[in-house]
Amino acid sequence: MTTADKTATEAAAEAAKEAVAEGAAEAGGDERLRRWRLVLGGGGADGTNCALTGRDAAMDGALTALYGGAADSRGRGRGRDRSAGLGASAPSVARWLGDIRSYFPSSVVQVMQRDAIDRLGLSTLLLEPEMLEAVEADVYLVGTLLSLNKAMPETTKETARAVVRKVVDQLEKKLATRTRSTLTGALDRSARVSRPRHRDIDWHRTIRANLKNYLPEFHTVVPERLIGYGRASQSVKKEVVLCIDQSGSMAASVVYASVFGAVLSSMRSISTRLVVFDTSVVDLTDQLDDPVDVLFGTQLGGGTDINRALAYCQSQITRPADTVVVLISDLYEGGIRDEMLKRVAAMKASGVQFVALLALSDEGTPAYDREHAAALAALGAPAFACTPDLFPEVMAAAIEKRPLPIPDMAPHR
Repeated sequence: MTTADKTATEAAAEAAKEAVAEGAAEAGGDERLRRWRLVLGGGGADGTNCALTGRDAAMDGALTALYGGAADSRGRGRGRDRSAGLGASAPSVARWLGDIRSYFPSSVVQVMQRDAIDRLGLSTLLLEPEMLEAVEADVYLVGTLLSLNKAMPETTKETARAVVRKVVDQLEKKLATRTRSTLTGALDRSARVSRPRHRDIDWHRTIRANLKNYLPEFHTVVPERLIGYGRASQSVKKEVVLCIDQSGSMAASVVYASVFGAVLSSMRSISTRLVVFDTSVVDLTDQLDDPVDVLFGTQLGGGTDINRALAYCQSQITRPADTVVVLISDLYEGGIRDEMLKRVAAMKASGVQFVALLALSDEGTPAYDREHAAALAALGAPAFACTPDLFPEVMAAAIEKRPLPIPDMAPHR
């Protein structure tokens, strides 16, 4: 199994185990035994004859409560002894969440939380405010909360919104500046004009373009060709439509797309529309000023009708040559496949820049419908997974109508 094929949990568990084992190899005497005891876990500690005390014992107890014994080579629990588990009560789980936050770094805590939710079915406990206050907030947790949105009691909703807002604010702070600067440059280049007004001349590009006209006797350049941005710099240059699949497997993509949608909508030169869909279509454009409102306006889960969603997006396009449509979906179409492909072909023929992302997340290549991805690639719309760090470059390329920066792991180039 390659690293790309492992789940995030397996990779993190193996990395942690290797790190501790490496430290054990370098340590001496009792310290080596202690480290191996922590790696091996289990009551007998596999023959190390090393007893854990204090903080070490507490760390081992926290791991045993979740994994129920020693971990196998993929970081998964052996034995699954439920008698040593977390139980089903919110107070015991909340205490455990507090413990692991004090014993482990944030990245490890997030992995353990995911395992606790997946292995022990703790999702319903997240509907209790005291639980939400104890968790380490991340994109995965936000996705879980959104999937529980309809079942969430009023007493929990404000706490849930606070947790979601914390994650959204962190993501926006991380992604906004680079996104704006990258796309502003792309917009400027795409709007370049050759007969600008004096105040709109780009003197740096104009000088570079006219260096051949340098007159040494006058120490000057004769600007035979002027380059500038003209009045277009003050108006909407591009229209972007984000069309997001809100099926359960797309949770992280929905979170990231909502944040990027808010960032794009804050740029005066871009008109942004955000559409989410399952078997129905919902336009959340009027909520783009607050991505938290957008997220709570989604409903993760349900079926998928890409054709219906694209039909709606197509009906909203008024300037095809200046429009970028970004479909974010795993392409498991529940609607009419042939009509979906015809719509994509029609949009591209009209001048629309069409981008198909299998996922917008930090994960590796997701599960997706390979037949539909191949069909889109044949239409000149390659489908690929995209990380949040790469998304600004993808959008810049689409705006400038140049080849997309498709990563090496993409299934269709």
